[in-house]
Amino acid sequence: MEAKRIIFTAPQVAELLPYEVADPAPGQVQVALEVSTISSGTERANLMGSKIIAWNQPEAKEAIFPRRVGYSSAGIITKVGEDCGDFKVGDRVALSWSTHSQLLNMPIRNVHHLDDAVSFADGALAHIATFPLAAIRKCRLELGESAIVMGMGILGMFGVQLLKAAGAAPILAVDPNPEKRKIALELGADYALDPFAPDFAKTAKELTKGGAQVGIEVTGIGAGLDGILDCMALRGRVALLGCTRDSDFTIDYYHKVHGPGITLVGAHTAARPAVDCSNGWWTEREDFETVLKLTKLGRLRLSDLVAETHSPKDAPAVFTRLCKEPTFPIVQFDWRKLL
Repeated sequence: MEAKRIIFTAPQVAELLPYEVADPAPGQVQVALEVSTISSGTERANLMGSKIIAWNQPEAKEAIFPRRVGYSSAGIITKVGEDCGDFKVGDRVALSWSTHSQLLNMPIRNVHHLDDAVSFADGALAHIATFPLAAIRKCRLELGESAIVMGMGILGMFGVQLLKAAGAAPILAVDPNPEKRKIALELGADYALDPFAPDFAKTAKELTKGGAQVGIEVTGIGAGLDGILDCMALRGRVALLGCTRDSDFTIDYYHKVHGPGITLVGAHTAARPAVDCSNGWWTEREDFETVLKLTKLGRLRLSDLVAETHSPKDAPAVFTRLCKEPTFPIVQFDWRKLL
């Protein structure tokens, strides 16, 4: 069967191309996508030709194309392979580690039942929302602890909502963009600060009565980490959620980490246990189900943050914007618009 998918065919070039889809293998279901979400940080890096394949692999000598991306989506099962448990044709599902594809075969470990009360738009954001959830868990946040989130991109916005659901108080959202600070306040942040304000760190410490106990760094740049460390309380915990791909920066570790007893936690989503959940380290599947549960109950408002929805036919123009716009909105593709 022929379908279409979005492919990065060269640096800064995205195309919607046809491909053949086979029947699902044992342990796989075939899913017709309804909605997929652009994860702007990862997809920008891939589209621009990043040579970093994975954290545990050396940097490649050159960027290899074509590339397929788009790991958070939702749709309807159209075919079921053998040994697929309770999945059946017609089930609404949310997917992790998928691609921007009209039709695709997925291993059932990456497929999650989607309740009728949860929209496809919400389901297509659930996988991305597990990233800040894992970061918060690894910091061992307790009810009533103060928290700060550096960077109000998609992960930061979800982080604010999850911190509120987890009982952090107060929650400080940080971003230089005043519109993003406004949105963060609407989502549950108690205060929103500009990191370039002259008294930024002093203000953060005053609002948290001595510094934040939990910090989520989402910018992925050295200045973001340096700035959030200035806002932390003694013995605070900072999750490095942003994918910092440039190691050419320096932190004053003695004064900002060693002396005040700060714990730095690597929060890459791959750094999870495969099976057992314990001590803040939950499996990807358990985090995914938690996000869907909180969304169903109205405690997370994921799709409220979607600024634009496009047909996959618009992918070339949309991804050209991703390359050029430093502040890219949360964008989804509606695959029903291909029909």
